[in-house]
Amino acid sequence: MQLKRAFSRKNLLLRVKEINELYLEKAKIGLSTEFIYRTFIKPRYHISRSTLYEYLTIPYERQLREIAQREGAEKAQNPTLF
Repeated sequence: MQLKRAFSRKNLLLRVKEINELYLEKAKIGLSTEFIYRTFIKPRYHISRSTLYEYLTIPYERQLREIAQREGAEKAQNPTLF
């Protein structure tokens, strides 16, 4: 069951990364957070504004790195024949 939770967390973090990159790209050219949310994020991801703010604070790069290290360690412990 531990693996299923890890995959779910990994997918969430990949989604957070995608949303953060989109937000930063649009914010860099001077668009407001509200405009970015209404025009680009809400129609595509169907999340609330408070969820967007929560996603913007998640340290997704570090957490994705930790998951990748764990997956690498598991693969090293369980080699496959093919």
